[in-house]
Amino acid sequence: MKNVIKTVQKNCDIADARHAGNFTLCVYLLKMREMYRWEQGISFNEVIGVDDVGDWLTAREELWDDLEELDYMPVEIEGISYDAFDNEKINAVLNPQGFIYSAGLGIRCRPHFFIAKLENHYQRDGVDIFISGAEYARDMAAPPAMMQDGLIFIRNESLRRMLWEKVEEWRMSPVDSPLGRAVEAYDFEGDTEIALDKMAAVESSFIIEHELGEVLAGKRLGEQWNEMLNTLPRSTAEIMLRAIRDHLADALTTLEQVVAKNNPASIHFYFGSMMAMRKKIAPKLMEAYEAWYASGDLKHIADIIEPSRQHWEQLAQQCLQIFIEKGANATDDIENLVEKSFL
Repeated sequence: MKNVIKTVQKNCDIADARHAGNFTLCVYLLKMREMYRWEQGISFNEVIGVDDVGDWLTAREELWDDLEELDYMPVEIEGISYDAFDNEKINAVLNPQGFIYSAGLGIRCRPHFFIAKLENHYQRDGVDIFISGAEYARDMAAPPAMMQDGLIFIRNESLRRMLWEKVEEWRMSPVDSPLGRAVEAYDFEGDTEIALDKMAAVESSFIIEHELGEVLAGKRLGEQWNEMLNTLPRSTAEIMLRAIRDHLADALTTLEQVVAKNNPASIHFYFGSMMAMRKKIAPKLMEAYEAWYASGDLKHIADIIEPSRQHWEQLAQQCLQIFIEKGANATDDIENLVEKSFL
């Protein structure tokens, strides 16, 4: 497996070389610090200083200069060479050995690769769900969950890392907020690793719900939705469209489970980790959270679920129609429509 892992990591490095510049400077430095932590096997209980990362970061950027123009390498297993994006055939060999592999395209067609320990595999609602543990090769972005070719990949190690980044984000400005309330529900002042384990165990179920919602949203919106996202230039319209899709997915699945499980820490985290654009276009959802926080009555959140389903699907279809008519020139009209269509 050493050579397989080495190949997958090289493909991760090539992807990073091509796409690291897509991050803002602040996010880039945070991602690189956590990449350094992962490579060096440093516990989340340990503080990493700027000086610790400096030389490593310089060397990594020099490596990227040599890799940026290279093609992604095929993955060779037991003498057979597989295309790096042929998940099905690669996993047919690796899964019985206790490994899980994934290669797919994320935001703006950014490739993501990883290979990890396979912890669980099951089906739900006809969808295959793979749960991974320790990661042996990964890129700097390392999304904690992906839906690829109708399969859902949940990466527990990357989930813990994402949660840690959220904790760090709040610690930089520790004001009373939904995110802060979620963090304070766990003992991060004691043992960080144990707190992350507990938080990840709870939040992984909601991440699965969101990905199942993505599957349902995809069936409603069709492949033309992805074509639209890949065609439109980087713009406010693109960010709005991703927010609409996320809201639709959650209205189809996640919000029902948030209400059903009635875990205050998870409710705080759901709203606290929501991206700015999602909050902007869904003020009534945020008002429902504040009403719940003030009263403890989940009816405020439950009552917004069905209107959300209808609203976001209708708005998504309207945006698609604009794209069908105007193609890559649809950004202004989509932005104007969404600005008039907050919920």
